[in-house]
Amino acid sequence: MTYSGAGVGREGEKKPYFLINLSVSQIQRIYCKYNFFFIYCTTFLCQGQFPLTQNVTVVEGGTANLTCRVDQNDNTSLQWSNPAQQTLYFDDKKALRDNRIELVRASWHELSISVSDVSLSDEGQYTCSLFTMPVKTSKAFLTVLGVPEKPQITGFTSPVMEGERMQLTCKTSGSKPAADIRWFKNDKEVKDVKYLKEEDANRKTFTVSSTLDFLADRSDDGAVVSCRVDHESLNSTPQIAMQVLEIHYTPLVKIISSNSWPEEGQSIILTCESKGKPVPEPVLWTKDGGELPDPERMVVNGRVLSISFLNKTDNGTYRCEAKNPIGRNSTEYVLIVHDPNALAGQTGPDHALIGGIVAVVVFVTLCSIILLGRYLARHKGTYLTNEAKGAEDAPDADTAIINAEGSQVNAEEKKEYFI
Repeated sequence: MTYSGAGVGREGEKKPYFLINLSVSQIQRIYCKYNFFFIYCTTFLCQGQFPLTQNVTVVEGGTANLTCRVDQNDNTSLQWSNPAQQTLYFDDKKALRDNRIELVRASWHELSISVSDVSLSDEGQYTCSLFTMPVKTSKAFLTVLGVPEKPQITGFTSPVMEGERMQLTCKTSGSKPAADIRWFKNDKEVKDVKYLKEEDANRKTFTVSSTLDFLADRSDDGAVVSCRVDHESLNSTPQIAMQVLEIHYTPLVKIISSNSWPEEGQSIILTCESKGKPVPEPVLWTKDGGELPDPERMVVNGRVLSISFLNKTDNGTYRCEAKNPIGRNSTEYVLIVHDPNALAGQTGPDHALIGGIVAVVVFVTLCSIILLGRYLARHKGTYLTNEAKGAEDAPDADTAIINAEGSQVNAEEKKEYFI
């Protein structure tokens, strides 16, 4: 009986590769030998022949290195294939026409390749195959990180009036996974913000936006607001967009005096400090609601009012007013000119006060002495009178003393005091 076999060529067509005459017994012996080899290989020789791979993460545009290792290999071929199951390399032979794919190392124990200029479409599961009986495989997942674009801040109009609401939006696209956005004002992080994540049209990357909402304040003028994008593909170097705030506000006015205790004949300088944006116009000085009464002594030079040879007529309320296109503001200073002579008279001791205190102390002392003398004299007279009354009717001295003591007791009960 004649048997023939056919093989598959490179182009897929079938070609005869042998033509032999075999008997049935011969075919049975060949089959048994092949089956024995298969069982022996899978049981003894081929144990421990497992390809080993690792997952790889690479930034878009970078280079990915795929390595497949076999600790025990009896000259069995290795192959790398892509997620579409297209063969990339079979041992050291390149199978796919892609200039980005290069051979790094090929041996019986290792097959390493590199893929340069990686794109998001390269992401997926790659397979390393070891052509034993049966074929053994190991999977390596290639993760491609999408790099976020440089962020941009929108929504700012310059200038902003104090008290107006500001909404600044920071947006970045192309990140995979979605990037994180943080806000800072003068290097101090602002927490109360809104965050929005949207999937891009390619369904692989994301567009992320964050909105900072606050009321403009004069303290924010000149502040630097920054939007920072953090992502694992940036290698700890975040992308930052910055915006300097310009806030317009009404003037803030304050008067500073050069003399805290002005006296007659002296001079005083009043400085009107005004801060606003835009810069306030030259200030206006007034006294008691009207113009300065003595321009010869009261000289205005910009924001400074100088008054020389002070006298009592200069007493009053001085007002400084500043304005800019946003509004106006004012403040007041009350000037009191002191008499240097009156001040000198008050520097000595107050003799009248001291004399009054001494007079009161002497009067109280004299009154106390008089009252004490009258009290003592009253008690002495009562004792002598009662002793005499007890001796009038007594036959002897002892009886007189006893009668005098009894009379003294009754007298104590009836005595009166006069002051």
